[in-house]
Amino acid sequence: MSEKKATREAYGEALAEFGAVYKNIVVFDADLAGATKTSIFKKAFPDRHFDCGIAEGNMVSAAAGISTTGLIPFASSFAMFLAGRAFEQIRNCIGYPHLNVKLGATHGGITVGEDGATHQCLEDFSVMRTIPGMTVICPADAVEARAAVEAAIKYVGPVYLRFGRAATPVIFDKDNYSFEIGKGIVMADGADVTIIANGYMVSPSLEARELLKAEGIDAAVIDMHTIKPLDNELVIRYAEKTGAIVTAEEHNIIGGLGSAVCEAVCGKAPVPVLRVGVEDQFGRSGKVQPLLEYYGLTPKNIAEKCKAAVRMKK
Repeated sequence: MSEKKATREAYGEALAEFGAVYKNIVVFDADLAGATKTSIFKKAFPDRHFDCGIAEGNMVSAAAGISTTGLIPFASSFAMFLAGRAFEQIRNCIGYPHLNVKLGATHGGITVGEDGATHQCLEDFSVMRTIPGMTVICPADAVEARAAVEAAIKYVGPVYLRFGRAATPVIFDKDNYSFEIGKGIVMADGADVTIIANGYMVSPSLEARELLKAEGIDAAVIDMHTIKPLDNELVIRYAEKTGAIVTAEEHNIIGGLGSAVCEAVCGKAPVPVLRVGVEDQFGRSGKVQPLLEYYGLTPKNIAEKCKAAVRMKK
């Protein structure tokens, strides 16, 4: 896992790559093409890229309208601006009529760093999950980000894709990777506890597994790239197998992956579920690593939560 690459970079590259194959792809941006990396698509296909300015609601409405012509629009901005400012338009103009619009949200989570609390979106999984029919995806690395974009193109319906600013370890092999919406990936099997993670937190979860192994605890690790629809069958199977779950996400623990997993197990396989994430707080400005330490988004904290979950088993 020596190579590192930001998933937002992979997003921009994927748009350009698949734009050459799917001629009906168009891209909208809200004055942030350089940061969201849709500028890569713009350079390749300038006549299919539209800068809507700092007007996210209008951008989403325009994307909704153009989708009715048979084109596949990707509307892009920072997660805070897309899921936040444009929520009403996403709900009413895309979700309610179930239009074929893809939402490319970059700069999600606290790894936005020095941009601070106003730009560190920790609520987007939660609000997007509440929209009926919305698919919500958060890829773990650049390989998965590319595959998620392709899957979103092929899927008919609204999709919210969250990408990160910071470079993350590349953990998948492009030539041996298969992505399916709504199907989690077992990264490592285990018998004592299951770690279910997405996005930036998948790599630290794999590190946590090694810490636990040194203490004689056998942890399974699942990359749950799709938060909605959640892979309920896989969650329940591992709840029954290991008897304890820890979730890890770069998001508020309220309403995101951890909440989705709790909803899945409570009726069919009630087991202890502990959540690693931002605990009902706003972000703050700072360097990425100190922020991760401050909010407990670390391999060490994931391992500690796993040990606590194991102790809670009946």
